[in-house]
Amino acid sequence: MSTDVTTKYNKWIWILSIVIPVAVAVLFTIRIPGVDRMGFLPPIYASINALTAFLLIMAVVMIKKGNRTLHETLMKTAISLSVLFLVLYVVYHMTSDSTPFGGEGAIKYVYYFILFTHIVLSITVIPFVLVTYVRAISGNFPAHRKIARITFPIWLYVAVTGVIVYVMISPYY
Repeated sequence: MSTDVTTKYNKWIWILSIVIPVAVAVLFTIRIPGVDRMGFLPPIYASINALTAFLLIMAVVMIKKGNRTLHETLMKTAISLSVLFLVLYVVYHMTSDSTPFGGEGAIKYVYYFILFTHIVLSITVIPFVLVTYVRAISGNFPAHRKIARITFPIWLYVAVTGVIVYVMISPYY
């Protein structure tokens, strides 16, 4: 891959890694008037997180078995699901107020720890996923494998904790 193309991808990775979290933060401040609360969305996007976690695990299994084609399909699907999750998440928060956690005692601190790490790592994982993907599509598989060893556990943690956060907050919707 030429340096110009790599530079172009790197610029897009930087741009997306900054624009996505900023756009989500800004969109959280916007309420769509006249749209009813979309309370049906949280279980859908929690299910998308669960499916993403499953696909990530299956993708690792497939590449270890040497099935690069299925690995690639699973990873592209996981990326697509992550984008769909983000869209639904933003739509929900543009039409509904945030739900406060109602638990008390130690569970409250557990919830906020999981939520905090989930949010921080969901922002952090964006450039990792993009770099990992670009290295794969550019055929730089040694560099792809090296960064994928970092990307996979972070992305899996974000997907799994997304489900955990939903399960913990769901009684308070």
